[in-house]
Amino acid sequence: MGAARTMPGSPMDQQTPESPQPRGLQMARSMCWHCQSAVTGEYFCERCVKVQPVSNDTDYFTCLGFPRRLTLDPKQLEAKFYELSRTFHPDFYQTKSPAEQTISLGNAAVLNTAYRTLRDPIQRAEYLLGLEAGSVKNIRTSPPADLFEEILELQDTLEEYRSSERDSQEGRELRAALEADQRALEQRKQEMEAQLQQLFTEWDQLQDHGEATSQTRVERDRLLKQIRDLLSNRTYITSIVNDLATTIA
Repeated sequence: MGAARTMPGSPMDQQTPESPQPRGLQMARSMCWHCQSAVTGEYFCERCVKVQPVSNDTDYFTCLGFPRRLTLDPKQLEAKFYELSRTFHPDFYQTKSPAEQTISLGNAAVLNTAYRTLRDPIQRAEYLLGLEAGSVKNIRTSPPADLFEEILELQDTLEEYRSSERDSQEGRELRAALEADQRALEQRKQEMEAQLQQLFTEWDQLQDHGEATSQTRVERDRLLKQIRDLLSNRTYITSIVNDLATTIA
């Protein structure tokens, strides 16, 4: 399997001193496809040493050997990905049976998708929401209430600018106003990302406690709702900022 392109670590990722605890993958079946021996969550059957398929139901955190945390060490994540990638690399299966080649390619595809999702803090959070609080489709893309009037005015300014002569005095003034709006929205997005990072830290601390009390469940639901709402607002603002950038480019 070809190595994925390395992405620089995001400021929303924090270095964590502890290493991920090894966790076995959930297999697609409880018995080895080749010798029918019991499979206990390893990559290979202990009896016949045949590669085993990773279940489609295995979450990406488990797939890469990490707990469901929202702040992951990018270097540890990348190292684990490349370690597992080598395990399923096609070069090691050229002389194997067609079944083993198919399984290794399938496992490699799962790992690629898992790594692409978890290396980005926003995608990671959206993915965890899908695991913990239902479908990510519930994340809205409509404007948050506190931005509604501001966005309406901004859209009016955008329409005026699109219909103006760009080199005219009016066009230059409208462009300057839009550039100021763009900076303000980018600043607001940065503030949202800082709030998200704080919520990510609170979620991880709650996960680390591991106590399933009624109080922690209430706290868990509160954090998930706040994360969901902030992700929704960030998605909308990102869309508006991109529209601004395209229009005044």
